[in-house]
Amino acid sequence: MLDIHSIDGFDWDDGNIDKNWISQRVSNSECEELFFYLPLLLADDTNHSQDEKRYYVLGQTNVRRWLFIAFTMRENKIRVISARDMNRKEKSVYEKANS
Repeated sequence: MLDIHSIDGFDWDDGNIDKNWISQRVSNSECEELFFYLPLLLADDTNHSQDEKRYYVLGQTNVRRWLFIAFTMRENKIRVISARDMNRKEKSVYEKANS
């Protein structure tokens, strides 16, 4: 499992800088906030880890927007692959894990 405390920052480049804002209206700052606002539910994304190890996280932003973020690690930096609002099932999992 990933040690979230070993992270050095975030990897934003032309390939992912605007992608989540355009498709889901999730800003990069919201993505970053999620990793620092507890509670946080982190898991391996084994279904999508063919070429590189992937993870997903369920959590909240500072204004309590509930998000699902899929990401990978590149040189101790989080590279967000996709971000969106949690669906109903994910909200249920998140609530149960944090009750």
